[in-house]
Amino acid sequence: MGARNRELFGLIPAALLLTAGFAAIFIQQNDEVSDLSWTYGLIFFGLCVGGHVFIRAALPHADPYLFPLVAVLASFGIVMLYRIEESFARDQATWFVVGLVVFAATIVFLRDYRVLERYRYTIALVGIVLLILPRVPGIGAQVNGAYLAINAGPIAFQPAELAKIAIIIFLASYLRDTRLVLMEGVRLKHIGPLLLVWGAAMVLLVFIRDLGSSLMFFGGFLALVYVATSRFSFVAVGAGLFAAGAWFFTSTVGHVGARIDAWQQPFDRELYDRAGGSYQIAQSLFAQADGGLFGQGFGQAILDTPGGAPILPAAETDLIYALITNELGLMGAAALIGVYLLIVERGFKIAMLATDSFSKLLATGLTAVFALQVFVIVGGVTKLIPLTGVTLPFISKGGSSIVANFILLALLLTVSNRARAPQQ
Repeated sequence: MGARNRELFGLIPAALLLTAGFAAIFIQQNDEVSDLSWTYGLIFFGLCVGGHVFIRAALPHADPYLFPLVAVLASFGIVMLYRIEESFARDQATWFVVGLVVFAATIVFLRDYRVLERYRYTIALVGIVLLILPRVPGIGAQVNGAYLAINAGPIAFQPAELAKIAIIIFLASYLRDTRLVLMEGVRLKHIGPLLLVWGAAMVLLVFIRDLGSSLMFFGGFLALVYVATSRFSFVAVGAGLFAAGAWFFTSTVGHVGARIDAWQQPFDRELYDRAGGSYQIAQSLFAQADGGLFGQGFGQAILDTPGGAPILPAAETDLIYALITNELGLMGAAALIGVYLLIVERGFKIAMLATDSFSKLLATGLTAVFALQVFVIVGGVTKLIPLTGVTLPFISKGGSSIVANFILLALLLTVSNRARAPQQ
């Protein structure tokens, strides 16, 4: 079976998962199976087949597993959001369609993605501007103490989702030119970008008060530096700089310090009762423990108290992983993490197959940032690291995350198509 046919058949489980999920919800709500579950499944399958046909025409040699894996995540995310609130699923499905359109447009305009190298400094500038936008008066929006989104009329958008891609493109292009020099020795003019990115991560920590985004950006940078130079010393020095900066700003920036206190003592009664305290992370841990090995059952989690107060605050965004663990248990959560690991594995394989330095670094950086995004949210919900506002890719509610990750997917597939194409 050819690669594209494998991709097509891989979309069938995603559609069946969505159909079965909606059938389970309708049975739980009305004690009967509704034909709507099949209708939703066929519509989703049709959209995915449309994406497949486009890939077949534009990128015939691209990796055949990435798109079906993303379809599995998207179908599961829509079902989980419908289980929380019907309007959430409707919005998510709309953004899924928008994401597919942006995905196709990215492939059309960046099929020869190497042209991005010519505009690396412009792309870097755009990324920095995107990071600053949430603090611009009039359009910036503060969410739970952090400045993450901008309001464009009825739409709220998180520009950091697009900024991460811009920064990775710049770093991949820059390190392609300087990696040999960095391998030979350390010179200030060549490690200047390391210090600059470290400073940008610290600015993120202070300026938009988002520990998760700063960790994701700097972690992606360290991954690229290590792949480009094979020198662990750069990673060690970079990690030390980030740890020192995070410790300093934790003690001087109130919002960051409050997040650290909630992480360290989630069950402290004073913190638990305080507004913006540890209630969210504590409830997340309670929910996951209550799920056990096999979960309470799909649709069985109680989201609100009789008085209307949320038991799991922001279950559609930050704590959706805790909800999944509660209803599907450790086994269901492990299966979800397994899908993410498969995507990461395919991304790194694309980097290994790539034949030029820029392609290798670009695929590595994009995959590392995607993996770090999953790590940051799952680690925060499970109390491994402080809880942040990063969304779980293709699962959590959020149009900006879907669009940005579809762009990331398109770039990975274009790199894959060039790497897997028969050599002339």
